[in-house]
Amino acid sequence: MRRLFYILPLLLFVIVGAAFYYGFQRDPREIPSVLIDKPVPEFALPPLPGRDKGLASADLKGDVQLVNVFASWCIPCKAEHPIITRLAREGGIPVRAINHKDKPADALAWLKTNGDPYASIGADADGRVSIDWGVYGVPETFLIDRQGRIRYKHVGPLTPEVVEQTILPMVKELRKG
Repeated sequence: MRRLFYILPLLLFVIVGAAFYYGFQRDPREIPSVLIDKPVPEFALPPLPGRDKGLASADLKGDVQLVNVFASWCIPCKAEHPIITRLAREGGIPVRAINHKDKPADALAWLKTNGDPYASIGADADGRVSIDWGVYGVPETFLIDRQGRIRYKHVGPLTPEVVEQTILPMVKELRKG
């Protein structure tokens, strides 16, 4: 019994050490999503004031497209915005958006200042739809296939490398088959 008293803390230490070792091997930017290969959640968001198109789950079928979750108060969103704009104009991919927990006037001013590459924007004022999508924070970008299934999720601002090495090849593959 006394031997167990000494071995138990050592065993506990080894288990905790192994858990830390395993945890440090993982990429902290990779946040798994249970929604990969599943249909987008059912939703219908109103448009921003003065715009005629909101965003609904029905809009995300028929073509491969991106959904970008952004907010005017988000500094990384501003950093990725030129990449989103280029992707929408040159990549041949419709880009739609969910405006996350933002004041409509702020979102409209932000789009006026930075440009508006989005085919449509849904205003998610209370963040409930974003929660259904599994959004941890903004920006996050989702690649949606023709059937309206989420095929890829990128957490954080998009970079040219992510676009060229991951998103564009996936779009090409999804459009083939």
